[in-house]
Amino acid sequence: MSDAEKRTFTDEEALAFHRDPKPGKIAIAATKPMATQRDLSLAYSPGVAVPVLRIAENPDEVYEYTSKGNLVAVISNGTAILGLGNLGALASKPVMEGKGVLFKRFADVDALDIEVSATDPDEIITVVKNIGPTFGGINLEDIKSPECFRIETELQELLDIPVFHDDQHGTAIISAAGLINACAITGRDIKTVKVVLNGPGAAGIATLDLIKAMGVPHNNVIAVDSKGVLYQGRTEAMNQWKSAHAVPTDKRTLAEALEGADVFIGTSVKGALTGEMVKLMAPKPIIFAMANPDPEITPEEVYAVRPDAIVATGRSDYPNQVNNVLGFPYIFRGALDVRARRVNMEMKVACANALAQLAREDVPDEVAAAYHGMQLKFGPEYIIPTPFDPRLIWYIPPFVAQAAMDTGVARKPIEDMDAYRASLAQRLDPTAAFLQKLQGAVLAGPKKRIVFAEGEEPSVIRAAYAFQSGGLGDAILVGREELVHENMKLVGLDPVEAKLEIVNARLSHWNASFVDHLYARLQREGYLRRDVQRLVNQDRNSFAAAMVALGHADGMVTGVTRAYDQVLEEVLRVIDPAPGGRVMGMSVVLAKGRTLFIADTNVTEMPEAEDLAEIAIEAAGAVRTLGFKPRVAFMSYSTFGNPMGERSEKVRDAVAILDQMEGIDFEYEGEMPPELALEPARRGNYPFMRLSGPANVLIMPAIHSAAISTQLLKSMGGATVIGPMLLGLERSVQICPLSASVSRILQMATLCAYDRPLAEIES
Repeated sequence: MSDAEKRTFTDEEALAFHRDPKPGKIAIAATKPMATQRDLSLAYSPGVAVPVLRIAENPDEVYEYTSKGNLVAVISNGTAILGLGNLGALASKPVMEGKGVLFKRFADVDALDIEVSATDPDEIITVVKNIGPTFGGINLEDIKSPECFRIETELQELLDIPVFHDDQHGTAIISAAGLINACAITGRDIKTVKVVLNGPGAAGIATLDLIKAMGVPHNNVIAVDSKGVLYQGRTEAMNQWKSAHAVPTDKRTLAEALEGADVFIGTSVKGALTGEMVKLMAPKPIIFAMANPDPEITPEEVYAVRPDAIVATGRSDYPNQVNNVLGFPYIFRGALDVRARRVNMEMKVACANALAQLAREDVPDEVAAAYHGMQLKFGPEYIIPTPFDPRLIWYIPPFVAQAAMDTGVARKPIEDMDAYRASLAQRLDPTAAFLQKLQGAVLAGPKKRIVFAEGEEPSVIRAAYAFQSGGLGDAILVGREELVHENMKLVGLDPVEAKLEIVNARLSHWNASFVDHLYARLQREGYLRRDVQRLVNQDRNSFAAAMVALGHADGMVTGVTRAYDQVLEEVLRVIDPAPGGRVMGMSVVLAKGRTLFIADTNVTEMPEAEDLAEIAIEAAGAVRTLGFKPRVAFMSYSTFGNPMGERSEKVRDAVAILDQMEGIDFEYEGEMPPELALEPARRGNYPFMRLSGPANVLIMPAIHSAAISTQLLKSMGGATVIGPMLLGLERSVQICPLSASVSRILQMATLCAYDRPLAEIES
């Protein structure tokens, strides 16, 4: 099947994507306000003179007062655009813009694309050398070989910042990571494998250099170009870079070189490798066919003759995609963060090893969602992480940064690598800072026993394992042991090594006491003892809630397989509201650098004024426990009486109720629309407002407004929603959204285990 047949879009769709709603894929956004004359004076003349003089005195301070430290130039002359050839500098601009988008999306690196209309290496070197002071790093792209080797080498010597030709080293690093894991799966030692590389151009030469640096012996690698094997003594179509990889051998063709070879690496052209050639290779051959857009051989053609093979390609529609986006964003992130002078071989090796190590760990559900629900597990069809793995941003750069520090090319060493990893996680994932504080408190506190009611579900099993193996507490799965073990194996867990406690509700020795407890609560509500016995035996929510109520567990997580309202009703049969508490849902919204809490999102459909006051009190207490100073705003379409309506009157009455209460220890105000609550600058017409800053707790007038607003924020993008958290019960219970991912279940389990107040972290 051709590339055009496999892709999921038309030519016009691709053109429209790049054209609408505005041409191109990137734009420049200001990071400082430019709203007043004072802003302008600070940003430009005369204020800008102050950092100018400071940098003139100490050039290194350019990193403190400008964007240089997070700015990369993406530079091309368009002589080797993708697999399309020499189409010129202007035609390369869509690709270079795309590279800039990838830098930002995956590593929060700002990139500026520069297209140079020159083919003479000396001209390109001169241009880049002269603009180099602007940038913290240079990413060369789509420059043909052998010119690219000289350009990169000379620029690395001329500039005091990293210069990295991604067509060379990106492919090399990702394929090296795959080779490490493919060797492990097939029982090979990388120091003894026999490798054949076809296509010693930019990517091929870099791959040869890297795998040899990682331990593959020089004489174990045969390179083949369009003229045949690079053997010692050959003079035809050779250059200094090819000559460095010539070996003493009597083999002259690709087919001859492949006899008994363990590994084929292709950076050449479609059809270069045939099924007959694959048959010549050693058992369990490793085949990286990375020509784009069509590989040297398709996986189907390989498996037809060698079903024991491990195959990787450069395409996203096959397993094991060798995708450069796994490398360059994180290499530059690590290099920029230590202000590295260059990207050296040790940093590339570190990146390859880190990618290989990450592929062996359990894969989050976010990755499966990006790949249409496909479950990925380390093995022959998953030897390389996928580009949408959210862990890449915090997993890979520390290895690169450490290698830079160890080899002396870092100008600003990182002192606390754990704190650095945490900062990386926060950089792209707005939930990270919030969750890390919770996890830190959970880890520091007494270990809790958390029961997972739907313990037979694969996603719940994985979340419970992550919870327990992460040291957050002890996980208990409610389910039939045989089925739980079967599903553990399905998700790649060894039931013995996982060490997860499993409780079968029907067979538990606690049943009698659970029945007694529940019958005492329900006997006057129409339940017979046999009804209660059936609930304990067959309803896992009832059983798990009884475990928590009677002290056999400290908390309970459920909701993955049933609707929220149904689950809450089942829990309330067993567990009472806390004395003076209000049972309610509160969602956490993280967006644009702020954290908002929205209530009630799940329980009371049309609250009266008294309900709203209680919701505010409950929410404020929970928010303070989570480490924030609550500033409560009662939401309404009305602004302090204009216009009035039934709902706004109830909101106004709720504020009046709080005014009459003693002991209210938080700021509150209302009724008001969101802009007054969140933007203090808009409050000029309302000098009586009592909030000292932006509100962080929003009390909605009804459940529909709360639920709709949080879901709308989540669906529109730019915001992350955690929860809703269930508040107001006398025991810790959290209800997940229906069909929640592993990450969401783990979040709720962490909240369930958390009960230790943090110091207030927001003024």
